[in-house]
Amino acid sequence: RLNALMRIEDHKALLRECALPAALEAVGERWSFLILRGVFNGLHHFEEFQSTLGIARNILSNRLARLVEHEILQREPDPSDRRKIAYTLTPKGRELLPVLIALRQWGERWVSGVPSNPVLVDKDNRRPVAPIAVRAADGRPLTLNELEWVDRSDLTAH
Repeated sequence: RLNALMRIEDHKALLRECALPAALEAVGERWSFLILRGVFNGLHHFEEFQSTLGIARNILSNRLARLVEHEILQREPDPSDRRKIAYTLTPKGRELLPVLIALRQWGERWVSGVPSNPVLVDKDNRRPVAPIAVRAADGRPLTLNELEWVDRSDLTAH
């Protein structure tokens, strides 16, 4: 019993070091994800987001500012009309693509139950992208039963 309690305390300590809460603080809100989906699909201007998403102007302004503050989006003058501001993905923002795809795929399977449209395909062969999966270092897909949380200091080099 004492050993089990120690393991629980070890897990609590490890969870306090987890980056998930900070990531959720940066983007973990419905409108932020829908704005990011829009940017990944070619939207760049405030009015495009507002009309496409049907989001209130004050909420949109707040979410865009937060995404810029977290360096997920950047604001820059639109090259085609210097009076307009364009929102584009930073390298940090582009790395959210697998997160959005994984959430969409999860939603298709467990929430809506129907495939989304449009379909995201590989430009080379026009086939839909594969389901997002957790993979081992050698590329094998892993299930939850094959995973374990360990302290980073306990990792061994292979």
